[in-house]
Amino acid sequence: MEETIKDPPTSAVLLDHCHFSQVIFNSVEKFYIPGGDVTCHYTFTQHFIPRRKDWIGIFRCSLNQTIQLLITPDTGSIWHQVGWKTTREYYTFMWVTLPIDLNNKSAKQQEVQFKAYYLPKDDEYYQFCYVDEDGVVRGASIPFQFRPENEEDILVVTTQGEVEEIEQHNKELCKENQELKDSCVSLQKQNSDMQAELQKKQEELETLQSINKKLELKVKEQKDYWETELLQLKEQNQKMSSENEKMGIRVDQLQAQLSTQEKEMEKLVQGDQDKTEQLEQLKKENDHLFLSLTEQRKDQKKLEQTVEQMKQNETTAMKKQQELMDENFDLSKRLSENKIICNALKREKERLEGENDLLKRENSRLLSYMGLDFNSLPYQVPTSDEGGARQNPGLAYGNPYSGIQESSSPSPLSIKKCPICKADDICDHTLEQQQMQPLCLNCPICDKIFPATEKQIFEDHVFCHSL
Repeated sequence: MEETIKDPPTSAVLLDHCHFSQVIFNSVEKFYIPGGDVTCHYTFTQHFIPRRKDWIGIFRCSLNQTIQLLITPDTGSIWHQVGWKTTREYYTFMWVTLPIDLNNKSAKQQEVQFKAYYLPKDDEYYQFCYVDEDGVVRGASIPFQFRPENEEDILVVTTQGEVEEIEQHNKELCKENQELKDSCVSLQKQNSDMQAELQKKQEELETLQSINKKLELKVKEQKDYWETELLQLKEQNQKMSSENEKMGIRVDQLQAQLSTQEKEMEKLVQGDQDKTEQLEQLKKENDHLFLSLTEQRKDQKKLEQTVEQMKQNETTAMKKQQELMDENFDLSKRLSENKIICNALKREKERLEGENDLLKRENSRLLSYMGLDFNSLPYQVPTSDEGGARQNPGLAYGNPYSGIQESSSPSPLSIKKCPICKADDICDHTLEQQQMQPLCLNCPICDKIFPATEKQIFEDHVFCHSL
């Protein structure tokens, strides 16, 4: 029972002391649909005078406890309810609007509207009751319910011919529905194949990415290794250069010393023969120094060869680094191509899903019809003997795709000018285009081109033009 801002006047008066016939409720439905406002129509009798605090309430009752009190030819049946005891047991209520002139006939007819928010939400039986400001019931309506309309309350009358026609239409629709289901299964299969191919491409892409990462790590490691080795070679080169400079200084010193000794030896030979032995000794020392100088020169040549070998190794390392960079660039290019292929497959998948949704909506639209007028179809059954010979006898409305095969062979009138050489007759470019035609399917209505591998989609597209 709902609470209001101000409760209406009620009483514990027994039902036997109430006057149910002073207010009569009109146009009371057997049930009201939940979620909508309810308008209650009622009529004042001749001797009843409404007052300012009169109200109309909705009371819960039980149908098997409702008894009929009075039947009159003027007002009809008057009901009251024994399922509730006092007027305090109302579910909700609305204040009565007082009429301006009670003597006017239209003032006797009144109504009050109950908002959907305050109405019951269950399917129990309820009734309207008019209660005056003393809490006495002055009128009650027949019981009703709050429930949605069901099929048991609707009586449909049809003839046998209509039933047979409906059954025939249902069979035709079932047949068309089965064809659309088969087409939908085919599209779903194609979609699954595309998804499998997409998954395969994604796996290949992931494999290439992992290989690319490994190669990048390998290139980085090789680069670090070669940089380290290059630094070591540079350090060795610097050491050898410093040693070579030291050896050059030593050679210069020895040469200076040798020249000094030669001068001294000449002086000794010219000055004194006694110093011959000393000269011989100096010669021996000179020979020893010359041998040492020769060995040093050999060592210098070896160092130069080592430096040349180090330069060659450095050049080889640079070539290997360039090869690795070229290989990395090729792998990046392949990765970009695979990404483009993947995006193309995704767009193809989205297109197929869109066409699948279109076929589903078309199937729903076809099922909503009970029949289809054959004369409204753009493709009619051929009337000539040639068309009748090619027609499939198993189709009730003929082959809707018969015009497709006929349009595949070009007629002399349909040959257009060559867009390359502007010739009116058949040229090499036209023959090349005719040879390329079996690779694609052209819609005879909207000139939309489909690949030859999408024959089922092309046929569904042409069939949609006939709807």
